[in-house]
Amino acid sequence: MDERRVNIIAAISVITLIILIVVARVTLKLSKAFFLIFGAGVAVILAVFAYVLVSISYNRRRRLLESQFKSESQELRIEYSFLRKVAGVPMKFRYKELEEATDGFQALIGKGASASVFKGILNDGTSVAVKRIDAEERGEKEFRSEVAAIASVHHVNLVRLLGYCNAPTAPRYLVYEYVSNGSLDWWIFSKRVSQRRRGGCLSWNLRYNVAIDVAKGLAYLHHDCRSRILHLDVKPENILLDENFRALVSDFGLAKLIGKEESHKEVSAIRGTRGYLAPEWLLEKGISDKTDIYSYGMVLLEIVGGRKNVCSVEIDERANKSKRKWQYFPKIVNEKVREGKLMEIVDPRLLECGGVVDETQVRTLVYVALWCVQEKPRLRPSMPQVVDMLEGRVRVEMPPDTRMVVVDFLCVDEESATDSNSMPRLDFVSNQRTQSNVESSSTYSFATTIMSGR
Repeated sequence: MDERRVNIIAAISVITLIILIVVARVTLKLSKAFFLIFGAGVAVILAVFAYVLVSISYNRRRRLLESQFKSESQELRIEYSFLRKVAGVPMKFRYKELEEATDGFQALIGKGASASVFKGILNDGTSVAVKRIDAEERGEKEFRSEVAAIASVHHVNLVRLLGYCNAPTAPRYLVYEYVSNGSLDWWIFSKRVSQRRRGGCLSWNLRYNVAIDVAKGLAYLHHDCRSRILHLDVKPENILLDENFRALVSDFGLAKLIGKEESHKEVSAIRGTRGYLAPEWLLEKGISDKTDIYSYGMVLLEIVGGRKNVCSVEIDERANKSKRKWQYFPKIVNEKVREGKLMEIVDPRLLECGGVVDETQVRTLVYVALWCVQEKPRLRPSMPQVVDMLEGRVRVEMPPDTRMVVVDFLCVDEESATDSNSMPRLDFVSNQRTQSNVESSSTYSFATTIMSGR
């Protein structure tokens, strides 16, 4: 019984007995009946007081033991949490914990086609990035198995998975360490810097270091894990920069896992981002580590040029008329390399601000990038070979001239896009945010027809 209720009942009982004794004294005088009632009443009152004292003592001891148990339990939880962090084992969070950490999921720091990322602070003061996966792409069992696989991944150039929050249905949550300087796209592309996100123009030396960091992270995923992990969405938005501008590859937690003995893997659906998809994936020939290498090559070109690999530009044709045309940056880079105009590829902002740009390093990055975007997967280097080339242990030869068949598919101008036969092409390269994933089967069947016809 509640202590307060016990005290109230005891007080009412004592008052009632006292009133009964007073009434008996008035009505019965000093008769034998009065003394019997008086004695019984006093005995009951003493018993009530004794019960109250014992109850108070018991409740105080119980509260003390509960407080000690709670304190020890909290210390054990903190110790357990510390040991899990040291061991790198992701924690299972409750939804309420993540809701409180993110202040009701208010601090949005990124949004994709099927997921949103929120900044949060855990009870121990750790800053985290909470990724909410809205799409129902995997079952609970598959989600757990892939989280367990990623939990064993530890590399200085990979974002660390701190925990997860699972549910039978979407949304599910992944909790990553928070990286202060945001994603690479805000540091290499010309964008307005907002109060919510930092950005600017990354210096050449830092860009070159970022290229090496990303290559090391992907090399670890491809070759140094028990199960080979394919990222399948390598792009600047998924490359984060910490306070020292060290690059960390992120968003690899739910990528494809393939065995060491498998050379490639068949997939039923095509996932990825416009402009970074390898030709063999579009042609439904399966995926491999060379698929990530193609995407990495595209990112290298964007790091050097400071521009998207597919973009729309305005072209003046006559005095009062202009039109827009889609440009494919890798094709421009390939042409400039053949013409010997290598420095014309470099982000003009680097040259305008008087920064030092090492032409030898530019040549290395561009050559490696063109090797990585070769249309035949067997011609592309492995990621450990890429690391060796970028760090100067292996000489980088001039890459072969690639036909870039995909150029004919991507480079359409605004006038041709108005034709009904060209609409699928325009849909593929529409000027949307790069986070949007490619899911249209009709677009891919059209791409397959175009590419196969060459």
